[in-house]
Amino acid sequence: MRLSKSWIIASKDFAIFRKKKNIIYTIAVVPLLVAFLISGVLWYAGQRNGGTRLAPAELAILLPAFSFFYLILAGYLPTTIASYSLVGEKVEKSLEPLLATPTTDSEILLGKSIAALILPVAGILVGSTIFMTLMDLVTRSHLGYYFFPNLNSDIVFFIMVPLAALLSVEWNVIISSKVSDIRIAQQFGALAVIPLAGIYVTGEIGLIDLGITNNLLYIIAALAAIDVILFVLARAAFRREEILTKWK
Repeated sequence: MRLSKSWIIASKDFAIFRKKKNIIYTIAVVPLLVAFLISGVLWYAGQRNGGTRLAPAELAILLPAFSFFYLILAGYLPTTIASYSLVGEKVEKSLEPLLATPTTDSEILLGKSIAALILPVAGILVGSTIFMTLMDLVTRSHLGYYFFPNLNSDIVFFIMVPLAALLSVEWNVIISSKVSDIRIAQQFGALAVIPLAGIYVTGEIGLIDLGITNNLLYIIAALAAIDVILFVLARAAFRREEILTKWK
């Protein structure tokens, strides 16, 4: 498999995405919106307490869980790109010429996966940086020190977010092999968010302590295992002869 061929395919998709303003706006705005909304939630919680500071024990539970909200975004943001890259090109009859080029199925799939991964992950990393900066303004006054960045936040943003985004991309490849409507592909593709949202909710209600590194490693192992399984299924679904004759 030639990485140079895959990068050419990814570059072609990047050029297309630049013309799709709704995709760019979603990737750029949503992570920033989440950062400001979470900050607003903590501010509102303090106001409800009569302006008193949140207890350090509360912050120790809330902040790691809030970090996991970006895992939900990692499952959601690639959906728009991945569904358009596959179903959209098939509908617009621009996928068939690509399949006629001297590239392997793996090179095409890798190129489109790179295109669907890089932009959402980059947007999330920018948004998470702003999130951590705003949260540190709170923790400096409430805890007496800056909570972010730390080992666990690095694990979440630099390991778990890419794994979650890859899960979303692979799931969307499978979905795209079964449908021919972009909106339907996006709706079913968004189902990848459900297990990631489940992790966030369990952290919020205290079933899993997301501030413990070992728990994060267990989640990473589970995400990696799911990624491997979905990769095998996505690779089986992405066959050019079936795309040209059987994708419906």
